[in-house]
Amino acid sequence: MRALISVSDKTGIVELAQALHGLGVALISTGGTAKLLADKGLPVTEVAEVTGFPEMLDGRVKTLHPKVHGGLLARRDLPEHMAALKTHGIDTIDLLIVNLYPFEATVAKAGCTLDDAIENIDIGGPAMVRSAAKNWKDVAVLTDAAQYPAVIDELKASGKLSLKTRFALSVAAFNRISNYDAAISDYLSAIEFDETASVPQRSAYPAQSNGRFVKLQDLRYGENPHQSAAFYRDLHPAPGSLVTAKQLQGKELSYNNIADADAAWECVKSFDTPACVIVKHANPCGVAVGKDALEAYSKAFQTDPTSAFGGIIALNRVLDGAAAQAISKQFVEVLMAPGYTPEALEVFKAKANVRVLEIALPPGGPTAWDQGLNLSDVKRVGSGLLIQSADNHVLQRADLKVVSKLQPTEQQIEDLLFAWKVAKFVKSNAIVFCKDGMTMGVGAGQMSRLDSARIASIKAGHAKLTLQGTAVASDAFFPFRDGLDVVVDAGATCVIQPGGSMRDQEVIDAADERGVVMVTTGVRHFRH
Repeated sequence: MRALISVSDKTGIVELAQALHGLGVALISTGGTAKLLADKGLPVTEVAEVTGFPEMLDGRVKTLHPKVHGGLLARRDLPEHMAALKTHGIDTIDLLIVNLYPFEATVAKAGCTLDDAIENIDIGGPAMVRSAAKNWKDVAVLTDAAQYPAVIDELKASGKLSLKTRFALSVAAFNRISNYDAAISDYLSAIEFDETASVPQRSAYPAQSNGRFVKLQDLRYGENPHQSAAFYRDLHPAPGSLVTAKQLQGKELSYNNIADADAAWECVKSFDTPACVIVKHANPCGVAVGKDALEAYSKAFQTDPTSAFGGIIALNRVLDGAAAQAISKQFVEVLMAPGYTPEALEVFKAKANVRVLEIALPPGGPTAWDQGLNLSDVKRVGSGLLIQSADNHVLQRADLKVVSKLQPTEQQIEDLLFAWKVAKFVKSNAIVFCKDGMTMGVGAGQMSRLDSARIASIKAGHAKLTLQGTAVASDAFFPFRDGLDVVVDAGATCVIQPGGSMRDQEVIDAADERGVVMVTTGVRHFRH
């Protein structure tokens, strides 16, 4: 058996080569890798000796040769292939270990020039990987150091790799090449070429978008039982996102569970203080903060107990036994938290169907974790995509502009900021009543902002909550004063909204007429 080794990342390669040598595998290698192995006392043949042709063009050409690709591509079950190898003095290569020039890491560096990027586009590596992966029945190809231990274990156990293993390695190899080429395409398609610029300008939206996603699981069905579905994650997921969750117990997640869980988690992780979010059909039906998980949950549940039935619950603090006992009294589909005490897990053992997820909070805190990350929001339309930057705007107190004659109290400012944070995660048109760190009424997804306001008021009534003295957030401006009148009639005493309407002054005058505080943000949060 012969193995050809050509790696840019040397992680684990010496240990792998030593193990292969111990199994009687002959080693072939290129340039720097060959020198490293020789320095470790391993017998290794340089590729130039195999091909009879020296490496040239600063290493651009070294493995692009029939004695390499013939040895990789020849089918051992075809006599004519083996005869051709014999005629041309080519030996078979049975194992290929290759990782590619670090293109992705290179272009991620600040100050990367176009020349730097181009020189880190691997040519020979992908060509060899494709040859070996195509001929997977006879050749095994390793493209990731994480594969090394299992391959060595199998070789030691049986002296060869099974067809199943070789096929899996082939699939992984083609996936790696696909991701590598897509990264190159993304980078080059985004460049706004200027021959005078040493560091090229790059558009946030390349001329070709190459999404790369890894399947996590097949789902029983989609939104409805007649639809099929599967769950995928980004190739490189953002830290603290739903796809990083570990399921501790419960039934398999459904399509709708995942969609609702994402809405709940994105909302709850935006809070600094202990918070709880309850989501039903992609909308928060209860959001609250408290001194601990129990208080936050109790307040969130109080907002809309009816809608909370069968909902998704997310907390941004470790769930303890007391909070678990309270939550266990309601029917919950999915429970999420960054951690659970043993007492909390014991409570839910009795409710085996509850899906319990553990998700680490993102680093840096809710106001910093996604700032500067290249996050995007993608929506599928007929035969196309809409791609936009993530709505990660964080409203600061200094951003508030008081436009009413009446000035807000410190408590009103706190309530307004809380209401605004919740409104960001409610489907448009969104009207959210809040007070003392909890939602008091949520109106979501209506074609009319008036109807959203009325529904929020109705829901508060159903929950036996008073809206007197509440703060109201509207995700977009009030186009007319009638929307303001509805929320003030319900009991609101302060309102936060983006502003920007042609009739802003009419709405501001109405606020002054009704004796309520109005502040504007200059930012809206449509969520469709």
